[in-house]
Amino acid sequence: MEKYIMALDAGTTSNRCILFNQNGQIAGLAQKEFTQIFPKPGWVEHDAEELFSVQLEVARQAMQNAGITASQIAAIGITNQRETTVVWNRRTGRPVYNAIVWQCRRTADYCNDLIAQGYTDSIRQKTGLVIDPYFSATKIRWILENVPSARMQAEKGELLFGTVETWLMWKLSGGRIHVTDYSNASRTMLFNIQSLSWDSEIMALMGIPATMLPTPLPSSHLYGYTDPAFFGGPVPITGCAGDQQAALFGQTCFQAGDCKCTYGTGAFLLMNTGHTPIYSQNGLVTTIAWGLDGQVTYALEGSIFMAGAAIQWLRDELRFLESSADSEYMANKVSDTNGCFLVPAFAGLGAPYWDPETRGTLVGLTRGTNKYHIIRATLDSISYQVRDVLEAMEQDAGKPLTTLRTDGGASANNYLLQVQADLCNRTVLRPKCVETTAMGAAFLAGLAVGYWKNIEDVCKHWAIDRDFIPAMDRQERENRIAQWKKAVQCAISFGK
Repeated sequence: MEKYIMALDAGTTSNRCILFNQNGQIAGLAQKEFTQIFPKPGWVEHDAEELFSVQLEVARQAMQNAGITASQIAAIGITNQRETTVVWNRRTGRPVYNAIVWQCRRTADYCNDLIAQGYTDSIRQKTGLVIDPYFSATKIRWILENVPSARMQAEKGELLFGTVETWLMWKLSGGRIHVTDYSNASRTMLFNIQSLSWDSEIMALMGIPATMLPTPLPSSHLYGYTDPAFFGGPVPITGCAGDQQAALFGQTCFQAGDCKCTYGTGAFLLMNTGHTPIYSQNGLVTTIAWGLDGQVTYALEGSIFMAGAAIQWLRDELRFLESSADSEYMANKVSDTNGCFLVPAFAGLGAPYWDPETRGTLVGLTRGTNKYHIIRATLDSISYQVRDVLEAMEQDAGKPLTTLRTDGGASANNYLLQVQADLCNRTVLRPKCVETTAMGAAFLAGLAVGYWKNIEDVCKHWAIDRDFIPAMDRQERENRIAQWKKAVQCAISFGK
């Protein structure tokens, strides 16, 4: 009887389950969106109970679609939206507040206070991160400070914290597993990425009790088993990584210098830096890519907050599109943007700017600007942001990158990837299977149980679908980049 690896992909707007066979091919899939909650401008939340119920629903649906039982699942790998913060009562299992999403900017003032008090260098040295509302630590503190009785419960040891993978494992195991992996731990701004332990000084600074925090473990590891009630039998959970690190693994970026960009709700560039962390001088963060075979691999990362979310804005708020996939066709209805530039800083600017106060800005409008120009400018804005991060990454690494591997939903957009190649002046590669985030989680889980033998075995399952070769004139490229940078400065100035 053939066995499969189940990958649970807990995203920012939807949860998916993908079943992979031993050839790395998709044998079953199910997906469902969940509710986005916006209580105030700049605030973003999810219902943590809904996150779990939707994830369980799509897992069962994928099994049904493939016609398999629990005994045919060799292992489960989980990948997740990172930094999103869940705090729940260990006894009742109920969250004390909605999950605060990575995009949420509510702790910007507190982060500014920490910066003003001079904590930037010490926190970066320990965690590899910049001080920003993006990361989990200040979100935990906000819940403890603002939810009635939460501080008291936490100090009594009654509350648990987890990012989404921790929450899902705790629920799936019936409350038996309270763990995280090194990659997700490294996104909390509480984890020392060299000692691989929670940092007591930062925890004291934030007022976060140690009893709340999950046990950090390697990314390919037997964490425990699901409660038999969920799938009809116990299934081992053996792989875990934050979505961007999982995509780096799924893209088989196993050598130092390998780089990928995932176009999801945001866009995320990661470069494998080997077994030694590189601390950025150019607005990037240093993170743990994964823990495997007794070693930790590090990465440089640039996080762009708005990529696919900007296309969703065109669809849902402006009603310019029936579906996100229409953006490629619409962008090609005009030959250029008619001189307009969109800076999609709807939740501030991420790398390399790290300015939470910046707001979205559309500049260069004339009477002749139409919706097709704005759609094209929105797609271009994703590529400009990626180019900014790639430039910073090359400076930190001290060498140019020759190719960029891509994945995520928007990587299906040929217009976007050609512009990406043109603006970066680098070849862009799209793999045959763009589900590399789920595939990375599956690979990590499968390696832990011997489903795949080793890294070399994994590499056999990555193949190129198409490459995009730069075709833009150098002068045009430089002119457009200069105009983009002027637009970014307009957006930053407006936010002050």
